Amino acid sequence: MILRYDRIAIAIPPGDPDPAGAMAVQELMGGRFGEMSTLMNYTFQSFGLRGRSAVRPFYELIANIAAEEYGHIEVVGATITAMLTGTDARRVVEQGNPHHVLKAGKGVLPVDSGGAPWTGDYVFSSGDLVEDLTHNYFLETGARSGKLRVYEMCDHPAARALTGYLLVRGGVHQVAYARALELLTGADLSKAFPSPRIPTDKIPECRPYLEQGSHLTLYRFSPHDYEEVVAVFKGTHPETGEELRVQHPAPEGVPWPDAPAQEDVFAPDYAPGEIAEIAQKLRADAGFH
Repeated sequence: MILRYDRIAIAIPPGDPDPAGAMAVQELMGGRFGEMSTLMNYTFQSFGLRGRSAVRPFYELIANIAAEEYGHIEVVGATITAMLTGTDARRVVEQGNPHHVLKAGKGVLPVDSGGAPWTGDYVFSSGDLVEDLTHNYFLETGARSGKLRVYEMCDHPAARALTGYLLVRGGVHQVAYARALELLTGADLSKAFPSPRIPTDKIPECRPYLEQGSHLTLYRFSPHDYEEVVAVFKGTHPETGEELRVQHPAPEGVPWPDAPAQEDVFAPDYAPGEIAEIAQKLRADAGFH
């Protein structure tokens, strides 16, 4: 089961409307190497792993990282919505993805940067643990490439903050899957880390997370479960030589940004004030003030 908190992982800094940038960031949501793919790959692998009681540390690693990936789709979604807030609908049609206006009311969609829908064909769940872990390492490698490219092509503050955060956390997942494969097979994929070989300490938006030690830390996203991940996520970081660690609880995050109504696309309605009045009356009737 998923225990969901009404918070997101990082603060989304404000910036001017950027429909072209929002279209690019969509690749980090619905692209082949986007966050929906990492979430669903690891989720379905955790569903289908047989003999989980016998190989529990490896099962817990995959399942726990899947839980974090849900938080990643949240923060990508919040970023895209923020970048579309205040846009002129015609400018979105001219410079971005028209479906952001025509289908989503200036909101995020489960599509890539070209508007193609995310597909379950992107999910690889073979049932073979070593094969799945190998796939996951290279999935995180492809995701790293995508984040670096979006970082280079999009200078919106929200997009830069997002990619800086995801590069650090994706790096943790790269290390985790490389370490799991090394323990199972002796193959040391960490010698290829990071791939592409652009150190995160060169990226200003990554540095706050490096200073916090986030690049060394696998967070445990469950009140009581997944304690056995410490049997796999251990040793030293392949870049810095610092000790890896598992931490619980995970960082509590920040409140969701309150995206203002966009009346020109009827989101949440052509007269949002009326809906707000109804909601306030319902809240008062239920004893909330």
